[in-house]
Order: sequence, then C-alpha cells, then structure tokens
Amino acid sequence: MENCIFCKILKGQILAHKVYETDNVFVFLDINPYTRGHSLVIPKKHYQDVFDISSDELQKLIVEVQKVAKLLKEKLNAEAINIFQRNGIMAGQQIDHIHFHVVPRYKEDMVKMLPRGVYKGNDFEEVVQLLTS
Repeated sequence: MENCIFCKILKGQILAHKVYETDNVFVFLDINPYTRGHSLVIPKKHYQDVFDISSDELQKLIVEVQKVAKLLKEKLNAEAINIFQRNGIMAGQQIDHIHFHVVPRYKEDMVKMLPRGVYKGNDFEEVVQLLTS
C-alpha cells in the first residue's frame, strides 16, 4: 500500500530497528513501547487486519509471533509476554497493516493493559445465545 507506514518501513523508506526477519515477516521495535523490547511483527505482504488475511497466512504469521515471543523472553530475561493484535479504529488499530504486538513483561514494570469491564444482568446468557444460534 502506497501510504502504509509499515509498507514504507519494508521498502526502507522509513527507519525501523529490526530485531528479526524471514522471507515472510519483519519484526522491529515499537517506537512507543510499553516495555523494553516491545516489538511489532508484520507480514511483508500488506493485509489490513485479521479480516483481510487468509487463514493460511495468519497461521504462518502466528508461528513467527511465537518465535519472537520466545526470543524476547529468553534474550531480555522477561518474566512473561503479552501478545495482542487490534482490528479497526474502535479496537485501537492505528496502522492499517495487520501486526502483532509482542510485549515483554518484567517484575515491577507497572504496565497496565486495557481496563476490564463486567457483564450485567442477562448479558452472559444473551451473548452466548447470539454466538451459538
């Protein structure tokens, strides 16, 4: 995509700090990290989001995400790893190129992810009914 920041990174038009690369994926440090080592895993082919990518390509991508998670955990001595991915503006997606955030977690890093909500009244039953009917 012509105006995609991540596609420009792949073309070398924008600087990124690469940490891992294969024929199909490029991994680089997030410029606004939650923690030290926070990396973005992107496919080299442009897909907007999880709805745009084929199941086969998504499977290949998640295997690479797992490799990056293991790499970050081992090399940076992380206690744990958060992996997340956003789809659409309302979900917080800022770049229209599918990507996974791999965030090393450390004792006392003080990072708070998204706030949590609660189900009210018959919400549990209604949601289950909608999803299983």
